[in-house]
Amino acid sequence: MEEVIYDLIIIGGGPIGMACGIEAQRKGLNYIIIEKGALVNSLFNYPLYMTFFSTAERLEIGGVPFSCIAPKPGRQEALEYYRNIQRHFNLNINLFEKVDRVDKSNGVFSLKTTKADYTSKNVVIATGFYDIPMYMEIPGENLPHVRHYYKEAHEYAFRKVVVVGANNSSVDAALECYRKGADVTMVIRKGEINDRVKYWVKPDVENRIAEGSIKAHFYSEIIEINEKEVIINSPDGEILVEADFVLALTGYRPDLEFLKAAGVEISEGINRTPNYNPETMETNVKGLYLAGVVCGGLETHKWFIENSRVHARMIVGDILSK
Repeated sequence: MEEVIYDLIIIGGGPIGMACGIEAQRKGLNYIIIEKGALVNSLFNYPLYMTFFSTAERLEIGGVPFSCIAPKPGRQEALEYYRNIQRHFNLNINLFEKVDRVDKSNGVFSLKTTKADYTSKNVVIATGFYDIPMYMEIPGENLPHVRHYYKEAHEYAFRKVVVVGANNSSVDAALECYRKGADVTMVIRKGEINDRVKYWVKPDVENRIAEGSIKAHFYSEIIEINEKEVIINSPDGEILVEADFVLALTGYRPDLEFLKAAGVEISEGINRTPNYNPETMETNVKGLYLAGVVCGGLETHKWFIENSRVHARMIVGDILSK
């Protein structure tokens, strides 16, 4: 059987990976999308009742309208939309197949996955950033009651919950847990709630903190976790706070080691930015492209669905121009 050499392999079946597949399909390229989990796996793993910052039309791909009654769509509406995208375009996508390695030899890429080997002239890495938590690297962080992902509040009802951070995920979790009856304490490194928190949520959490419904320690960080409490380094010195659960929602990062193994140069600065051409999205490895939030390195707030949908046309256009 003759080996198939694809024009393009897209690693990652999220919205941006799907957008790249749509563009490749429209331009007649022989392509495949390889996704390690379910369709739009990161969105699937978001909190059950998460609401997007973006409006529905800004989450659209492929020119297909995203109809939503609410001003901002939630996780369920987004999953339904992207399932309909797959129904509409019937993209060539393999689900629950993880790419382990990308190598280039003699101008052609070889990909090894958990299920097969592939060959392609070009590769797009659109793997997002939700797979690897930003660990605090403190004693006790690996205890079973410490969570780096949050799904829903019911589990934490009527328990003492310490939430680490002041970004969107931390604030959403703190408010939901409080409203389901949890005793919530937030531990925040800076002196305020993050400015990037959704504008309709930020006043809510600030008012809950002001009235004492949610306790907050600003300019503070956890230095140790044990089975019953956390030790916090605060402006008032070390303090102990009881904790049945610790939600360490300190952010997530792209798999930079995977990029480096594929030959992509990563900056040594604090942001660890990958090397790519912003006009074509091609990396320092010819024929290897980046799309979506993975482009930002540790600046995971820089790219999101609405401003990286354009990467698909940029990449496919560059491939066709060669």
